[in-house]
Amino acid sequence: MLASLVHAPLAASNGSFLIKPSIGLMVWTLLVFGATMVLLGKLAFPRISEALERRQRTIEDSIETAERTRAEAEQLLSEYRERLKEARAQAEEIVQRARQTAEAREHEAKERGHELVAEASKRAQRDIEAATKRALDEVRKEVVELTILATEKVTRKALDDSDQKRLVEEALGELDFAGLSASASRN
Repeated sequence: MLASLVHAPLAASNGSFLIKPSIGLMVWTLLVFGATMVLLGKLAFPRISEALERRQRTIEDSIETAERTRAEAEQLLSEYRERLKEARAQAEEIVQRARQTAEAREHEAKERGHELVAEASKRAQRDIEAATKRALDEVRKEVVELTILATEKVTRKALDDSDQKRLVEEALGELDFAGLSASASRN
């Protein structure tokens, strides 16, 4: 055996030991391989197996967590969509109420405008009637004065109060004031 060990380096130098292995080398290789496997089986393989199991549990936990998170996200998304629908419905209701309020206010404003126009028209009518009455009164006064002047010139004498009153009433009776007030109110 010692001889084979001595020849092994010589054989290793020319590379033929790989093609023609010796029995001793095979035995030692098998013994070292067996010892290594026993040592690995006792020391390394349980730790590697334990690390792989931990890794597997971690991955399974991550998958479960991801599935729970996905389910929660889907639930939150459906809740969000429901809330969005509710918000849109509320917004539509608010817009509808605002439109109704605006229409009601517009209607009230129109009615108030019509009332103001009618009131202004009545006020203008009263002002016109008052102005017409004042104008007629002034015309009557002028007619009276003109009648008295004309009578005094025609008769060439001053008239007393009773004569003046009689002449004024006759002159006023001949004038048609109703026609004047009707034509003034038409304008």
